[in-house]
Amino acid sequence: MTLEEQISARSREIHTDGYAMSLGEVMSLYRDGDLDVHPEFQRIFRWNESQKSRLIESILLRIPIPPIFVSQRDDGVWDVIDGVQRLSTIFEFLGIYRDQNDDPTSPSVLRGTEYLPALEGQAWEEIDGATGFFSQSMRRDFKRSKLEFRIIRKESDVNAKYDLFQRLNAGSQLSKQEVRNCLLVMLNKKMFETVSELANDPQFVACVPLSEAKEEQAYRQELVLRFFTHRDFSRSPSELREEHGEYITKWMREAAASSEMFESKIDAEIFRETFIMLDRALGEDAFRRWDAIKERHVGPFSIASFEFVTAGILAHREAWANDSSGLADKIREIWSAPEFRNNSGTGMSPRRRVPRLITEARAFFAR
Repeated sequence: MTLEEQISARSREIHTDGYAMSLGEVMSLYRDGDLDVHPEFQRIFRWNESQKSRLIESILLRIPIPPIFVSQRDDGVWDVIDGVQRLSTIFEFLGIYRDQNDDPTSPSVLRGTEYLPALEGQAWEEIDGATGFFSQSMRRDFKRSKLEFRIIRKESDVNAKYDLFQRLNAGSQLSKQEVRNCLLVMLNKKMFETVSELANDPQFVACVPLSEAKEEQAYRQELVLRFFTHRDFSRSPSELREEHGEYITKWMREAAASSEMFESKIDAEIFRETFIMLDRALGEDAFRRWDAIKERHVGPFSIASFEFVTAGILAHREAWANDSSGLADKIREIWSAPEFRNNSGTGMSPRRRVPRLITEARAFFAR
């Protein structure tokens, strides 16, 4: 197929519309449940009060705002795939925003901005904590302001909205896992909830001490996904065809395709049992380097160690289940083992490292 034929074929698979809507119309769509802004995303998108106030300032001053991208579901509801923070900020200011439990949230109070310092303390209507509120005239003008919408219609290719979400957020300030989390909410909310629950499992947390920055970037959820990709890995030990991050995302999307697929791929019991074993064996030292001379674990959490140890235990879980002392010795042994050392150097990319470590670990932990 030529390039022109490919362009023609693919463009027919994506059907889009685009038009402007007043904020009053958008408010009605949201109140009626015809617009899903995914409140679960609020834990991921982190706008401060100044950023929120600058958005309201832009609307008041008619400063152009990037288009809102939505996808029309089979039931007709619009899924917001880019513009969640903008819309939730507006709805919060208007006092109509509801959280992920469908509970109303407190209306926001604005901060003064560069062009409109008098916004300081202003609210949509009279509320506690505000020093002023919008007049009827200002409210009417605000609701008549327009937002540009780009709509992917429901007859489009089923993957179009997910591909678009990934592309729109590829260069954002979100971490790769934060983008995956948003994607997972849209793909399979139950799988998202399960991954999030496992990320907070007490034994897992005890074995994986992370910095505050890593915690904020949803790194624990990424480690949960890595754990299950290690369990599912069936490729050769040669390097991955794609970058490792792309491999995780592709695996996640395939696992989230159906309830049956997700339940077969994400086995919470195996995850919990594995980290009970690791917590009993070494606790917070499970993935820290063993210094044979000092006879103690040193340094921070090691991702290469996590990859090697979890892959090895997953392949031989029953053999190590009742031998915490032996498991601790075996984990310490990896730091001098060529199977681990030769495949975990700083110069080796995850694309090459991961398949080699998984393959070597399955043999190394055999009893």
